[in-house]
Amino acid sequence: MRCLLVALLVGVAGLPALAGAVHATPPEGMALVRAGRYRPLVETAGGPRTVRVEAFYLGRTAVTNAEYLAFVRARPEWRRSAARPLLAEAGYLRHWAGNLRLGAAAPPRAPVVNVSWFAARAYAAWRGARLPTTDEWEYAASASATQRDGRRDPAFRRALLQWYSRPAPSPLPDVGRGPANVWGVRDLHGLVWEWTSDVTSALVTADSRSSRDADSGLFCAAGAVGAADFEDYAAFLRFGFRSGLEARYVVPNLGFRLARDA
Repeated sequence: MRCLLVALLVGVAGLPALAGAVHATPPEGMALVRAGRYRPLVETAGGPRTVRVEAFYLGRTAVTNAEYLAFVRARPEWRRSAARPLLAEAGYLRHWAGNLRLGAAAPPRAPVVNVSWFAARAYAAWRGARLPTTDEWEYAASASATQRDGRRDPAFRRALLQWYSRPAPSPLPDVGRGPANVWGVRDLHGLVWEWTSDVTSALVTADSRSSRDADSGLFCAAGAVGAADFEDYAAFLRFGFRSGLEARYVVPNLGFRLARDA
């Protein structure tokens, strides 16, 4: 009986710690995106599928010019004049006024752009974080201001299409001005495109002979054949955009945000 009582007391004593782990305070600047399932745009040959996304932390906003400036101060090899061509093409940070000067085209609170996937990944590692996977990003981005999955909301879809149909302003506006979704994350739509950790997995290999059979159904018009939702035009645009990227590319409206395991 005494052993049973001790065991019960230990179990009860452990409950607050367990609850604390489930409801842990997110790291600074991040929001907790709880676990769930979502349906990717492109389905497998076996038919409709859903993907389970485990809980993770996601940056409430994209990484800013000021935050990236702190990175290149600490890591000189990622300054504009020092970045290796194999890791970032010639336009890397071209909107900055200099190696360590932002200038009028790069407001401190605006999202940093013109950064390659290699650069974004290096910054994330420097911060003890990582880039979100495409599944994580799409799962979080499917949330509206009121629903975990707002993709069936006509108003939410219209708002997305309005952004995708207009050119990005120059200079870019500050992060955090867009409305938060149900997770407390802002600007997943309406500001810039964003790198994901596995974006290069969407690329066709250089040897078309090796990619024809395995990947031909994922690209160009063939990609629409297995689409889960033919009316999700914004998702088609994101899929097409990612499919055209290479890891060393830099784009004036392509930035990134951080993620961490929960």
